[in-house]
Amino acid sequence: MGQVSIEKNYGGIEGLCLITPAIHGDDRGYFMETYNRRDLEEAGICEEFVQDNQSRSTKGVLRGLHFQKEYPQCKLVRVTRGEVFDVAVDLREGSATYGKWCGEILSEENRRQLLIPRGFAHGFLVLSDVAEFSYKVTDFWHPNDEGGIAWNDPAIGILWPKVKGTYPGNASAAGYALEDGTRLLLSEKDQVLMTLQDIKLI
Repeated sequence: MGQVSIEKNYGGIEGLCLITPAIHGDDRGYFMETYNRRDLEEAGICEEFVQDNQSRSTKGVLRGLHFQKEYPQCKLVRVTRGEVFDVAVDLREGSATYGKWCGEILSEENRRQLLIPRGFAHGFLVLSDVAEFSYKVTDFWHPNDEGGIAWNDPAIGILWPKVKGTYPGNASAAGYALEDGTRLLLSEKDQVLMTLQDIKLI
């Protein structure tokens, strides 16, 4: 396994992996392998990725926390431009770390990736002026299959870096901003997501 370093059970959460590629650089630039199935299989990670996705977002954009209900996906996520704070929340029933979160800075500089298993909610906050976020998934998109939980659910307690604001009792971004005054920007549907406890009561 010469091209990547894989830290398994990252953050004390079974199945979550932090992957750091080997960088081969000289005065011309650098080269790295962003995905090598053989390396992952040698580490016991046997996933078949079927689709690559990419998004572009500006500073203060927060996407999440999203999950798939009937067709859960394993995701391999990375940043090709800029910097984000990436978060995974364990929603696997019966898991010893159910409801626990783990966050990691992913950037074009550190080139780290997170492997997020099936059964997790996922989201990220853009910390740079612009960020391009790329990820592989193990299942295709299924209409009406996306679920979500509030990004600021106090029971989960994610410590989003550089975010200032007071929990208003819902997922609204109103009153939240980064330390430099950049307002937090969420989609309309993300601002009406319920807490994990409320979802369980339905």
